[in-house]
Amino acid sequence: MLGELWRSLTGDELRPGAAVIEGGEAVLPGPFRVAAAASASIAAATLAAGELLRLNGIEPGTVSVDTRHAAAAFRSEQYVRVDGEAPPGVWGGLSGDYRAADGWVKLHCNYPKHNAAARRALGIPDSADAAAEAVAKRTAWDVQEAVVEAGGAAAAMRTRDEWLAHPQGQALADAPLVEFTPIAHSPARPLSTSDRPLGGVRVLELTHVIAGPVAGRALAAHGADVLQIGAAHLPRLRTLDIDTGLGKRSAFVDLRTGEGRARLWRLIAEADVLLQSYRPGALAALGFTPEKLAEARPGIVLVELDAYGWSGPWARRRGFDSLVQMASGIAAETAVDKPRPLPAQALDHATGWLAAAAAMTGLRRRAAEGGSYRALLALASTGRWLDSLGRKENTTEELDTTGLFDELDSPFGRLTHVRVPGTLPGANPFWAQGSPLPGEDTAEF
Repeated sequence: MLGELWRSLTGDELRPGAAVIEGGEAVLPGPFRVAAAASASIAAATLAAGELLRLNGIEPGTVSVDTRHAAAAFRSEQYVRVDGEAPPGVWGGLSGDYRAADGWVKLHCNYPKHNAAARRALGIPDSADAAAEAVAKRTAWDVQEAVVEAGGAAAAMRTRDEWLAHPQGQALADAPLVEFTPIAHSPARPLSTSDRPLGGVRVLELTHVIAGPVAGRALAAHGADVLQIGAAHLPRLRTLDIDTGLGKRSAFVDLRTGEGRARLWRLIAEADVLLQSYRPGALAALGFTPEKLAEARPGIVLVELDAYGWSGPWARRRGFDSLVQMASGIAAETAVDKPRPLPAQALDHATGWLAAAAAMTGLRRRAAEGGSYRALLALASTGRWLDSLGRKENTTEELDTTGLFDELDSPFGRLTHVRVPGTLPGANPFWAQGSPLPGEDTAEF
């Protein structure tokens, strides 16, 4: 599995003895091979970091990933604590699974604008009981389309076969897990002489929720200077800020203004990696096209994430991990009386680690060959990869997290968090600081 994943990411064969995955898969419930996917994606990112060390003449050693640790990392937002207490829950508003006239539909309403959109589409007050009553009178597809049309996020539950027959499922059939393309030619740019894989590398992160922030967090663990850019007027989820902000800085830039866009261009001119999860076309509509990014910063590595894929009728549709699970048949596979999601937001976390691996692969190509690169990833493509791994016994074990935590000080308080997974003997990953308050830093490298 890891060899195939490495080949699809890099085009290279995995070196004999380069990595070992330890432990069995029976650490998370359900039939999907979530722990195996977690171990493989984390191993791929750690191997990519090791290859950067090798370029600098440092022997990386054998990468090792413990399956239990990898599984815990894929549920990191469930375990993070501030001064010993769990932060607020992630789910809010009218979020949840609702029984429709012909099946099930999930509403994703964690953000106020999506909650308001669902209320508009259903013609209801802000009440889960009212939502349940309204949904029960309509088909799941009708509810999904009405909410999406109103500017919200929803997905009807489909079976795997229904998804494969759907135009968006078909659009993903031939899509690679990670699509790498060169943007422009530029001279090779050697790595810094740091003893950490990403020492001296500047990462500009324009992401939200889980997948993109996980990618930035992974890059920070290997030594990158990661600056997360948000905006004061946009809502945030406190728990995810705390969990995924480890090792980063955070600043606000309002891209609605000319001054904000000019500030972002100045940051891009100094960045090595731009990691973004705006909906496809949104950033380009503000003038930040791949070609202009490569002009502003020759040698930039652009890594972009979306929900449903980069082609097909749903390419621009709002989506989140839980919605992709509903739409693609994952939640239906073991559904009995209601949808059954994966035991982790695995599409988000796997996509995040694969995005980090893609960023480091792009940096390695830039150092060896020159050029600016673009990598595209999608939660639905990651779900397709997870599906391709087959199934394991449908166990019900609960994960033992003993010994998997570290602590760091932060402006939020003393954080207890899942330690960085993946061992790299040449330069083990770690987070140098706790998570920042959103917007507390200056928007500069």
